[in-house]
Amino acid sequence: MHAVRSDTVEKEGPASDGPHTVGPATDGSVIAIEHVFKRFGSNVVLNDFSLAVGKEENVVVLGKSGSGKSVLIKCIIGLLRAESGQISVPGQNIPDLNHDELDRIRAKVGFLFQSNALYDSMTVRKNLEFPLRRHWIDLSQEKIDSMVTEALGNVNLAHTVDMMPEELSGGMSKRVALARTLILKPDIILYDEPTTGLDPVTAKEISTLIVDIQRKFHTASIIISHDMHCVKLVSDRVALLDGGKRYWQGKYEEMEASNDQVLKQFFE
Repeated sequence: MHAVRSDTVEKEGPASDGPHTVGPATDGSVIAIEHVFKRFGSNVVLNDFSLAVGKEENVVVLGKSGSGKSVLIKCIIGLLRAESGQISVPGQNIPDLNHDELDRIRAKVGFLFQSNALYDSMTVRKNLEFPLRRHWIDLSQEKIDSMVTEALGNVNLAHTVDMMPEELSGGMSKRVALARTLILKPDIILYDEPTTGLDPVTAKEISTLIVDIQRKFHTASIIISHDMHCVKLVSDRVALLDGGKRYWQGKYEEMEASNDQVLKQFFE
């Protein structure tokens, strides 16, 4: 596991009534979220939320169900629009972009949906070809076939290329969805609850694959999760979303050793 680099994260002293915190990245950030506010009617989901992710860093955003984790990454990729605040990915403010500009950003940022979002009527091959055609990339069929084979090879599922989604197990579906995310070779990947609904063995395999991808492709990632086994395996840093705010951030080991009651509930 990569250690958090000293030029990516700077320490802050502990607050008098709260847990130890680690300040957001200030240099070399590939994702910079600053003072983001998002609500649905009277329900405030994100309330002055800030977070930064450094190059080649895996940051887990942890929180209870319904805390706004998935809303956060949908704001990052522009599927939802924040009412206020800055979301820089990479170097462009997402809330300011129009539809075409967002599409260009999405070609550089991979997004693994919690539901996998595979097209039931398409083979695995066609599912992986879809982002190549959607982003108007002019490639020969020979090149597309090569990219599909490479992407499936990266998740050890080359043999599934002509299978239908209904023929795949839950873990296989997750890996195929990840292969589709990898086919555009993104610098940033957003993972929405990547181990939800998987058995413990398969969940560990997916967590290990996330780390392997980080090391092989030098990606920076935000991983949304409340699975503490996944958090321990994949995180360089953990940020806790609570009450719409970033309550705490630091290393997993610091969280595990903390006496703060909000943090301890995730280990009970």
